[in-house]
Amino acid sequence: MLTTQDVIDNFELLDDWEARYAYLVELGEGLAPLDDALRTDANRVQGCISKVWVCPLTRPGGDPRIDFVGDCDTAIIKGVLALLIELMSGHTPDEIESLDIDGLFDRLKLAENLSPNRHFGIFAIVELMKAQTRELMPGIVRSAS
Repeated sequence: MLTTQDVIDNFELLDDWEARYAYLVELGEGLAPLDDALRTDANRVQGCISKVWVCPLTRPGGDPRIDFVGDCDTAIIKGVLALLIELMSGHTPDEIESLDIDGLFDRLKLAENLSPNRHFGIFAIVELMKAQTRELMPGIVRSAS
């Protein structure tokens, strides 16, 4: 399971933003194909120029951890989506809710190196993932902010 510190460490190993973009594209290329049945309006990220879908999956046997799958039609955002899926999957709803993705992206300086539209789209992806988690297991999540 990838941690926010792992992401920071990986980005710090890369010399410049061209290398970081290449890393994100590579992550996106490694994303498993999304089942067409999951390409629904409920799983579509609204407010993102790219076509992005993300879907939470529960684990069998009462395991409270959630995994995510998704897809995107643009390389950079697909890479960011892959990063988010890796960061948020395998966690409980409370852990997902408490992940400081904005703080992580501030440390990575993503907002400074992506267009405002892309930055807004990434925020929309994170918000949808957290909202889906709350809807999936509303009794478990203590905080909606």
